[in-house]
Formats: sequence, structure tokens, C-alpha cells
Amino acid sequence: MSMALLLIDIQNDYFAGGAMTLDASAAAGIRAGQLLTACRKRKIPVVHVQHVSTRPGATFFVPDSLGAEIHACVAPLAGETVIRKNFPNSFRNTGLLEHLQRLGSNELLICGMMTNMCIDATVRAAADQGFRCRLAHDACAAKALSFNGVNVPAAQVHAAFLAALQGLYAEVAGVEDLVAGLASR
Repeated sequence: MSMALLLIDIQNDYFAGGAMTLDASAAAGIRAGQLLTACRKRKIPVVHVQHVSTRPGATFFVPDSLGAEIHACVAPLAGETVIRKNFPNSFRNTGLLEHLQRLGSNELLICGMMTNMCIDATVRAAADQGFRCRLAHDACAAKALSFNGVNVPAAQVHAAFLAALQGLYAEVAGVEDLVAGLASR
């Protein structure tokens, strides 16, 4: 199997001081950086996905803003691919699928933000495209939500979406276990 690392929307607006701060984004960013370092050492292709909002009235990921830039914890190196997207699903109206096909990748390591939006949409789409997905749960972050008068803390949102993806759509594991798995390849 040929693997690629997919880092989704690890951008400044999701971190402290950003326009859409997520719970635990700093810790998730550190873990994503650890996974990125391990993949670089093993020459695993890296794909950074960057969301740029095209919605009228958008308040975060505004084009050409500091908030839309990829966070320093996973800053792309020269030669690493950056795919820009405008929708939660990283495959929608982008060249991601074609790029991964050119690489010959059929297995994806995935991490990023938000667990309940772009991670969920992309993992499901990747699985539907036939990719074997491994999702780094501790290198993802979510935010609190509410529905019908019920407030759902970010940790519960995160856990619920990971539980829904585990099994059919992805193998969900921690960065430490995923890195250990890379070492045994």
C-alpha cells in the first residue's frame, strides 16, 4: 500500500486569537506536527489542505488573511503540496483525488480541524473513493455545538464524530500508535 498524509485545515483562525478558536487546537496542532515529522522522516508524501472561504459574509478563513494561513506547527516545506478548498469535503471541486491517484496512494493518514465538519466530510468521501483511512484522533479538534436547546461540549462533539467514523470509514488511533505503525512498515 502506498500512503499519504493529509493535514486538513490546520490554520491560524482555529487557534487562540483566531476568528473561530477550537477547543484543544493547540494540543491537536502539536500532535499533528509530530505526525508530520514522522511522515517526513519516512518520505511519506504530505498534502496540506487549506480552506479559503468564498461564502459572502464569511468571518473566518477570509481570502488573503493571516487567519487563513496554515499554522506554523505544520507549515508546508518547499515542494509539499497545498490543496486549497472552499467546501468541507477536501475532494469537492479540488484536484485532491487526482493528486493522490498520481502519487499511487491508496491509504491516507488524516488529521486536522474541525472533527465535526471538514474531517468528517473528508474521511467519509475518502472512504467512498476506496482509500483506507487512518484518523489521528488526538491531532484533531472540534468546538462546542448546540441543538434543540442541548449544549454539547467540544470533547463530546469530538468523541461522537470519531465514534461514528471508527470502523466503517476509518481506523481511529492516537498519533503515538500511528507513528509506531509507520516504524514497523
